[in-house]
Amino acid sequence: MPNTQINQEDINKAVWGACDTFRGTISPDIYKDFILTMLFLKYISDVYKDEYNQLVEQYGDQPELINAMMAKQRFVLPKDASFWDLYDKRHEAGNGQRIDMALHAIEEANGTKLKNVFQDISFNTSNLGAEKQKNEILRHLLEDFAKDILNLRPSRIGTLDIIGNAYEYLIKHFAAGSGRTAGEFYTPPEVSDLLATLLDPQEGDEICDPACGSGSLLMKCGRRVRENFNGSKKYALFGQESIGSTWSLAKMNMFLHGEDNHRIEWGDTIRNPLLKDASGNGLLHFDIVTANPPFSLDKWGHDGAADDPYGRFRRGTPPKTKGDYAFISHMIETLKPETGRMGVVVPHGVLFRGASEGKIRKQLIEENLLDTVIGLPEKLFFGTGIPAAILIFKKQKADNTVLFIDASHEFNSGKNQNILSIENIEKVIATYKARETVDKYAYLASLEEIAENDFNLNIPRYVDTFEEEEELDLMAIRAERLGLQNQLAELETEMAGYLEELGYGA
Repeated sequence: MPNTQINQEDINKAVWGACDTFRGTISPDIYKDFILTMLFLKYISDVYKDEYNQLVEQYGDQPELINAMMAKQRFVLPKDASFWDLYDKRHEAGNGQRIDMALHAIEEANGTKLKNVFQDISFNTSNLGAEKQKNEILRHLLEDFAKDILNLRPSRIGTLDIIGNAYEYLIKHFAAGSGRTAGEFYTPPEVSDLLATLLDPQEGDEICDPACGSGSLLMKCGRRVRENFNGSKKYALFGQESIGSTWSLAKMNMFLHGEDNHRIEWGDTIRNPLLKDASGNGLLHFDIVTANPPFSLDKWGHDGAADDPYGRFRRGTPPKTKGDYAFISHMIETLKPETGRMGVVVPHGVLFRGASEGKIRKQLIEENLLDTVIGLPEKLFFGTGIPAAILIFKKQKADNTVLFIDASHEFNSGKNQNILSIENIEKVIATYKARETVDKYAYLASLEEIAENDFNLNIPRYVDTFEEEEELDLMAIRAERLGLQNQLAELETEMAGYLEELGYGA
């Protein structure tokens, strides 16, 4: 079993099954951190064990050489800190303390790559109950992850992105179970794929997500560069995340995927942007800025916006209870003047709401920064059933038009959520590249037309998806009705005959 090629669906089920250890004890919002952290520890332990065993096969009689070579691996796993060290002692008291000590040792041994990543997670917490109960829960958890199906050695997984897929699977289920809070950091993978393709990352690009969540969107952009440039890793990923445990998840994700050229900061992007230039007084600028920020965030930092030292709100201050244009304004101001391009997921209200939002939208359009508006189906995002849209902005545009694409009616229906199929995504991408009007699907509008619509970007104003109903042939319908009446009369006569034969006659 351990040497057979692994199956992604089986891995997902096994990891999800490990969640049973915590159900009924603590809420998913808490135990997701335990599950995801243990998955991380198990993976690096299996990778390390695999590499060590291969070196033993080659240099079995040279332990000093083996240790020296292991010290040069991509990450360091200190003595007594691997998953298997913890598993061997699972029946002893103190599981929580041992796991915490192992995580701390791994963090220290890997320097800046994992600095402070585990500071918000403690397996030695009273949330898991009294000491005996906690020890028992953690013993079960270690045993769940020790199963053969969760052997995550590279010799089993090959080139499959098992861990990335398992993370996405778990995050999706946690988001579905815990509503908007989890939904704020989970972007459906097909939406990430679509954004990464539309923005077309190039070799050498600096790419930023100012609301990066678990980092999946950033990594999709990095993957596009590698796929299109023969495995090149000449790009840099930047991000900022306000929730500590989610920031930790992003750091772990980057570490697992070998994305060493990254900088992910922990903090509130609007109130305290941390991706600054060398002087510390200005914001860094990027070739690509992309995000799925929380929809219509209340209490986003309105009080300090008027005195923003970076001039991000010079087009206007967004309303106090809706932070959508706060994120858009921040993202626009961090684009490089020549190559900057941006993709952001927003609720539809961003397209048409008036007052201060209307003024900001008007100026962005008049500056010819808005490139494309794409309407997405409803129920794509966990935590909200409302439909969303993607806005593409560019610092340097080739024309004075805005392309509107209505992709809201094309999707596959899932059990609880709708899903964009490969065909749905390819149609959007082909239409985006062609930049032409497509009947019932897309419309290329001039800035003058948009101005005539009072800078309202509501997609039905531009893309007419109305389907005329066929004219009814009333005479044919009347003839069909008379025919049905005659058939019914014949059946009634036939039924009366049967009843009379059976003695039920009048």
